This record gives sequence, structure tokens and C-alpha cells, in this order.
Amino acid sequence: MPRERGQKVVATNRRARHDYTIEDTYEAGLVLTGTEVKSLREGRASLVDGYAFVDGGEAWLDAVHIPEYLDGTWNNHAPRRKRKLLLHKAQIVKIENKVKQGGYTIVPLQIYFSDGRAKVEIAVAKGKREYDKRQALRERQDNREAERAMSSRRHLGE
Repeated sequence: MPRERGQKVVATNRRARHDYTIEDTYEAGLVLTGTEVKSLREGRASLVDGYAFVDGGEAWLDAVHIPEYLDGTWNNHAPRRKRKLLLHKAQIVKIENKVKQGGYTIVPLQIYFSDGRAKVEIAVAKGKREYDKRQALRERQDNREAERAMSSRRHLGE
């Protein structure tokens, strides 16, 4: 069987970009069981409540929901178990120092397959306040309206 090439996105966390200001992003490998990989290959995962943390010099991903593999047997996995992240030691130290500063958290942005291997994109992020969220929405809306006005202007000129 030939190896997969390229990237296949399984799940994205769209709320993360709305609720947090993203500072740094990292690509991390995931330590998974066989049934978890099979479930991910079917495109089944949810990052909604997921978060990551550093404990004892190791990075962990928690509360990410990977449903049980439908054709699995008695050795199926727990859907919301703690999963180890594979990062370089220097990256873990850098992330840990940022989180210890305070106000920062580690959120998963997406799970995907890169050349057949399961990866997760994590971000060191700072939580947005309610007024920041409203301001970001307003800016996006204003930009959309400006684009519409400019495109309609272009079409009238033709």
C-alpha cells in the first residue's frame, strides 16, 4: 500500500481563533492507539473542549473527543482520554515558560494527517475579552462591506 502524501485535515477548532489571540503555533505529533487512528481516518474528531498542558517536562492533549471506532472490539479506546504530544524539548520549555508567565493557555487548532502521520497544530494563546471579540467581529464586517463597495464600483465602471 503506497504511503499517503500531503495533508488531510480531520478536525478544526474555529472557536479558538474567535475566543483567543494566537501568539505562536506548533506542529506536534500524537501518541495514539490503533482504533484512534482508524477513527481519525474516518474524519471523526472534535476539538471543541480540548486544551493542552505541560506536566513533568511532557506535553499532553486533554479533552479532545475522538469517538470510539465503530468496528472496534473490546480493546477500543476511551473517547476523551489524555494523549501525549510529541514535541522537541526546547519547544516544550518555551511553551511552558510562556504559560507560566500567566494569561496564556495552549489550545489545539486542528488535527490532520501529514504524510500519513497524525499531527495536531497547537497554539499558545491569550484569551480575548468580550469587547475584543465584538471589536474583531466589527472589523471583519467593515472589511467585508468595504470589499463589496469596491467590487460593485469596479463592476459599474466596466
